[in-house]
Amino acid sequence: MTTLKAQLKEDLTAAIRERDELRSSTLRLTLAAITKEEVAGTSARELSDDEVLKVITKEAKKRREAAEAFAGGGRAEQAEREKAEGEILAVYLPKQLSDAELDAIVAQAVEEAKAAGAEGPRAMGQVMKIVNPKVAGQAEGGRVAAAVKKLLAG
Repeated sequence: MTTLKAQLKEDLTAAIRERDELRSSTLRLTLAAITKEEVAGTSARELSDDEVLKVITKEAKKRREAAEAFAGGGRAEQAEREKAEGEILAVYLPKQLSDAELDAIVAQAVEEAKAAGAEGPRAMGQVMKIVNPKVAGQAEGGRVAAAVKKLLAG
């Protein structure tokens, strides 16, 4: 079993013992998503820590989007719960890059792409290919794309 998955299971056991309903339900749902991913496809397999991290990232994103949807729909109590679940999952994710750090990485990638002959908005794909491996797991794709567009347009 991967170390991250084992950590999730240990934390779930602790949350159940502490009768922390919010943490235990969030961790149960996340472990269920990991198990679903493990049995998807033609044969069952054990996920690596990186793959488990991707599942947790996806789950955290779902919580964030649901919180926004509930808040927009006037269901503040449900939005708060989704936000709290997202914060629980954030503990297991790598620290997110600040806007300044992300802009610096994107600026460097734009320079590399220009050196390779890419210019203007059409260089978006080339810049994203350079940036994505550098920020994997530390910045959401939409945030990265927005930063790249801003620099290429400017």
